[in-house]
Amino acid sequence: MSAAQLLRHSRKLPSLHNALDCDRSGFVRHFSAASGSFLTMENGVEKRIGGARFPQRNQPGKELETSKVSLGGLNGSYACRRSPIPNTITGLNGSLSCGQVASVRSFSSSAELPPHQEIGMPSLSPTMTEGNIARWLKKEGDKVSPGEVLCEVETDKATVEMECMEEGYLAKIIHADGAKEIKVGEIIAVTVEEEGDIEKFKDYKPSTSAAPVAPSELKAQSEPTEPKVEEKEPSKAPEPKAPRIEEAPRPGDRIFSSPLARKLAEDNNVPLSSVKGTGPDGRILKADIEDYLAKGGRKEALAAPGLSYTDVPNSQIRKVTANRLLSSKQTIPHYYLTVDTHVDSLIKLRGELNPLQESSGGKKISINDLVIKAAALALRKVPQCNSSWMNDFIRQYHNVNINVAVQTEHGLFVPVIRDADKKGLGTIAEEVKQLAQRARDNSLKPEDYEGGTFTISNLGGPFGIRQFCAIVNPPQSAVLAIGSAERRVIPGSANGQYEFGSFMSATMSCDHRVIDGAIGAEFLKAFKGYIENPTSMFL
Repeated sequence: MSAAQLLRHSRKLPSLHNALDCDRSGFVRHFSAASGSFLTMENGVEKRIGGARFPQRNQPGKELETSKVSLGGLNGSYACRRSPIPNTITGLNGSLSCGQVASVRSFSSSAELPPHQEIGMPSLSPTMTEGNIARWLKKEGDKVSPGEVLCEVETDKATVEMECMEEGYLAKIIHADGAKEIKVGEIIAVTVEEEGDIEKFKDYKPSTSAAPVAPSELKAQSEPTEPKVEEKEPSKAPEPKAPRIEEAPRPGDRIFSSPLARKLAEDNNVPLSSVKGTGPDGRILKADIEDYLAKGGRKEALAAPGLSYTDVPNSQIRKVTANRLLSSKQTIPHYYLTVDTHVDSLIKLRGELNPLQESSGGKKISINDLVIKAAALALRKVPQCNSSWMNDFIRQYHNVNINVAVQTEHGLFVPVIRDADKKGLGTIAEEVKQLAQRARDNSLKPEDYEGGTFTISNLGGPFGIRQFCAIVNPPQSAVLAIGSAERRVIPGSANGQYEFGSFMSATMSCDHRVIDGAIGAEFLKAFKGYIENPTSMFL
């Protein structure tokens, strides 16, 4: 919209001074056809409204239409500056197009603060509520250009890079390297357009009014309370007032609290019965837990007197793993099937293939690579085990994507081998080693671990565990636990003779809602057939 059109439309208003008051709460808006979002001026701050998705990396962002409008008689001018699409969040060495960043551009009519952009903690997954700053790649005062990485953000699943999509200067870093538990939407940095404006943000602190509010808290606060009707009763003689005694909730009483308050109380070992709620009908809110902690109600040490201990803080991946596994055991009806497989032929085949791999420059094939291939082919034979429970129906997948559990110092990761049933052993060996190294380096991208349909966990080869039962990784319906191979005495071909053989146990944990016992047994029968006759995997 041009300046002339804007002023022409403004004549329809009863009073331009009422529409644009002394705080410069304007109605100047930018519309973006590419993003479906718009910018609006509110109380001197131009905010982006709408669910714009980020473009893929290296894709030029479409800029918004711009105009400059001078409104006489208001002691100032309103400039609508060119503002490209907000920052893009990319995975390490790749792009992530599903995130959103809270981005606010502030305009000041006084000389206190020049135009600037507040960058918020992005939400990079449906389960992410907070994140950590791993490290800043730019420092205060540095010039930033589109495509340059500002910092690395540790999410609940991986570490990703946050890129800048707008040219300017990094004026202020609100949360430094190693900052923990930053809520989604909370301001982490400020950028400006002009280098000379950097010094003005030396002591800048974000407004507390811009702090993110949890949806559950907002809902609790916005719930209308029923109006109380006071009924007039006949006047009675005044009765002596007894002192009011607040009773503590009895163990059987139900305690009402918001989900965010429950999580905060659980993380800090705070019993909800000891907190007084200030929400509707005594509902405990997040602020109540924070007040309780601020007043000295710290974590209660559940240790006997005299014991020495160290409290190790939980990482984001540890918290997510704990919540998902707890939910799995509480909501999925597990049952377990175990089979012993004779692996002498498998070991012999591996010994024959590895010299060929080395001569061609490929990676060595491990027993686990052969197990992945055998499980993938067995899933193709028994597709009922390659499914998910969806409440109203069972979703059976056409792709066989195998997650492989990898333990690292950062926690447990499960990178995925896609279409494992269609890949050769050499390709599987190469991908497993690359993904395992990325997991140890904490540099997995979302596409490296999302989209799996079946999981394999091997504690036999690395740790010598003979047999164990794993927990199903939702929304999958089964996980295969592989134990170590051990030598056993078995009957020989002739009567009275004995031989030695190597046997490996495999235990399958199944979701009984999806996989019946006979179906699970059919899968293990097919898996055992491929392991004991490995040449059939090449047919």
